[in-house]
Amino acid sequence: ATSSGCKDDPVPFYAEYSTPPMLEFNDVQRSEDDVYRLGDDEPQLHKDSWVAPNAAVMGKVRMEEGASVWFSSTVRGDNDLIHIGKNTNIQDGCVLHADDGFPLSIGDNVTVGHMAMLHGCTIEDGALIGIGSTILNGARIGKGSVIGAHTLIPEKKEIPPYSMVMGTPGKVVKTLTEEQAAQFGEKGAAGYVERLRQFKSELVPVA
Repeated sequence: ATSSGCKDDPVPFYAEYSTPPMLEFNDVQRSEDDVYRLGDDEPQLHKDSWVAPNAAVMGKVRMEEGASVWFSSTVRGDNDLIHIGKNTNIQDGCVLHADDGFPLSIGDNVTVGHMAMLHGCTIEDGALIGIGSTILNGARIGKGSVIGAHTLIPEKKEIPPYSMVMGTPGKVVKTLTEEQAAQFGEKGAAGYVERLRQFKSELVPVA
């Protein structure tokens, strides 16, 4: 797993991408209107990732293999890096943004539910972020955690691994087993990988 991207890390988690393997990235079919260069910063998209038509991905963004950004979502990398891990899905209507010094790091096999807002935070592998949740700068969501719908995670709040969190502000209400966490996280993410393959090959505008 990569490091967190927090300011205290000796090496930023995205340093390894300063010379990306371009044979695997940016060779992807997409609309001209959904992925944008911003100045010198161009999104780095794995060839097996997918951005839906009418989503917007711009600037300092990296999407790994099997990652997907769904309809009406915005991923705005105009400050620090936004990294979307392998097999992670960003569902319809989400907003992803970062501030200088607060990159947004989303691990592998993560599900980000519809209309969630992630800002300068770290989401570890296998987490599920519920519909309409908000997670703010410097917060960290531990591996395999489940953040309930419409939960608010304040700045710099750390959620332990395998936690179920609900409320505004969010509080841990239960500790999950690894098996329970996998049902929410990895299995849900795997379903979206299959779905992106279908949409990538079968989605056709109606004339």
